[in-house]
Amino acid sequence: MVHAPHRYILLFGLLLTLLTACTPQEETSSPVLLRVDGREVTLEQFRKEFSQAQPPEQKLSEEERKEMERAFLAQLIDRELALAEADRLGIVITPKELEVAISETRSEYPEGTFETSLAERDTTLKEWSQGLQSNLLMEKIIAQTVYSKVEVSDDEVEDYYKKNRTEYDRPDQVRARQIVVASEAEGEKVLGLLRQGEPFDEIARQYSMSPDSEEGGDLGFFARGEMPAEFDAVVFKVTPGRLSDLIKSEYGYHVFLVEEKRKAHQLTLDEARENIRQHLTHIKESTGHHQWLQDLRSRASIEMNWELL
Repeated sequence: MVHAPHRYILLFGLLLTLLTACTPQEETSSPVLLRVDGREVTLEQFRKEFSQAQPPEQKLSEEERKEMERAFLAQLIDRELALAEADRLGIVITPKELEVAISETRSEYPEGTFETSLAERDTTLKEWSQGLQSNLLMEKIIAQTVYSKVEVSDDEVEDYYKKNRTEYDRPDQVRARQIVVASEAEGEKVLGLLRQGEPFDEIARQYSMSPDSEEGGDLGFFARGEMPAEFDAVVFKVTPGRLSDLIKSEYGYHVFLVEEKRKAHQLTLDEARENIRQHLTHIKESTGHHQWLQDLRSRASIEMNWELL
């Protein structure tokens, strides 16, 4: 089974900027806050990682900070459990795997902004690379020890469909693209370019200030009530293949291109099969991951110096 990059990172809620936990061989003057099967996390490291995980502009009360520190500490324990298990099983990230991951991550940033992002997080490239290597290792071990064992049978899919048939009553849907600009004048300019035959996706990437501009303004399929009311009032009336007029909302000025419409109907088992399989797979993976961590905790030696917090 193939899993999307950073799947395990999302499960743990940790950022790519997390540092690799200090090993017993490393010299440090900071007291040890946490030990998990011989792996050590110092108070200094914990404070730095916690700080890096918070948005720079976020302001926390003392009570909020304490609560978030406890939650973050639980995440660190789970991380160290996973990394200790990887050590025990001899699972590693090869230099080539790390090189590819670094290249892929850096390519997601406009030129020159990657280094700026590290500086804003008070993180060096070496520290970031160490954190990335740890996260890749967590992805790898969870994939090999948990996800690889997950299977969903056709009988399970069919049984779920029979018991949850109403979930697959699909309402009227429309697939549309949008371009969002800040002013009416700019909206009229964009609309003029589109009416002259300029490709909608290219104009969206060039002018739209909406996050979906990177996908050419593609909103995918959606039903009534899933988008702002101003959207529904327009897109469900526009003929597929046609542009809307300029529409104002609290977000700015919009132009929509309606690409396709779907009539309401109940999805058949074959139509819903892949969606159900993914849903059941996710449930089994989540359950398996939780049980795996519980098992690691039951076997691990965990020491926590609470007096330091």
